[in-house]
Parts: sequence; structure tokens; C-alpha cells
Amino acid sequence: MRRCVIIGGADIERYDVIRTYLRADDFIVCCDSGLRHRAGLGVEADLVIGDFDSHENPGLPAETIVLPREKDDTDTMAAAREMVRRGFEEFLLLGVFGGRLDHGLANVYLLLWLDHNGKKALAADDYSEMEIVSREPAFIPCRYPFFSLLAIAGKTDNVTIRNAKYTLENASIFPEWQFAVSNEPLPGKTAEVYPGSVPLLLIRDR
Repeated sequence: MRRCVIIGGADIERYDVIRTYLRADDFIVCCDSGLRHRAGLGVEADLVIGDFDSHENPGLPAETIVLPREKDDTDTMAAAREMVRRGFEEFLLLGVFGGRLDHGLANVYLLLWLDHNGKKALAADDYSEMEIVSREPAFIPCRYPFFSLLAIAGKTDNVTIRNAKYTLENASIFPEWQFAVSNEPLPGKTAEVYPGSVPLLLIRDR
């Protein structure tokens, strides 16, 4: 099945970098003011969804879902729910970090929600990429100068990190003490992260 790309309205400055994440057969969903990124990313929307409080509805020749402005879900969350309902298994989130902190944090937990529902998801911004590590190990090639692991869903036990400047072996990471920040793969090595009892947020800095 095609991958679902959800584009939000947060700023994107390095379109040249973000375009490298796209595939020719991606299914593109533009959320409200995410519409403004179409030209910079070189894409056209397969689906437009939003309450259009931050961007006018342009009336594109694409399927459009108009949401109420007073609702529990953000436009981005509503888009993710819709695409999960349609059976998509893999997600890429763009334009969802930067600007408002509340929306950025909500989208971190959107990654967690997608993972909870068994979906593969990655988010990318101008400087980094983010994913939830839960059931499978994750790998950080040495082309990434830094990476961080954040406990966003509670205390996480049995975390192991190898081939990195700072290693861990069956360690615990706590939400109130985020000590696994700004690690580095060893030169010429691929760092390995083995998740523990609770999902972690992995951030790879480019």
C-alpha cells in the first residue's frame, strides 16, 4: 500500500531537505494551512482536510473534508484518524513541528498514537527526524551527528544503546529525568537502540 504523507501548517524552511523524504507514489494529505507547502514540496494534494481557520479552502480538484472548528481533534489528528480508517500502514508527517509548542507536543503524541495502533510513522522537520521506538530496535547511522531518546509515555526500563558515545545496558529512563539526550554514534558505526518496556521517542538530528 502507498505511504500516507500528512502535511501540516508549521513552517518549513529547508524544502530541499524535506523533499528528499518524499516518494513518487505517496498519498498526500494537506491539513488546512499545510496547503501552503505544496509548491515548495512539489506535490499536489490527494486529500485536503481541515476546518480552514488558518487557510482558505481553495476548492482544489481533490477530495476535501471540511471539519468543524469546534472539535476535540486537531486537523492533523483528524487526518491521521481518517487515514488509519482507510487502511494506511505507513505515515510520514511534515510541517508538524515549529511555531506553537502546544501543537508540536500534540504531534509528538500523535506519533505515539500511531505506534499504539500498530502503524509505522516518521516525522521530519528542517533539522531532525522523529519516530517512536517500541517493538523493534532502531538504528542511527553515523551520518547523524546526534540522537536523543526521550521517555514520553512513562518510566521505561530495560533500554539498551550500543555503538554510541554513551552506552546503556538494561537501563531505565524517566520522564522527570531525560538523561539520554544528545548522544552520538561512534565514528564509522551505526548506533543501536533496543527499546524497553514502554515506547520512547527517538530523535535523529541531521
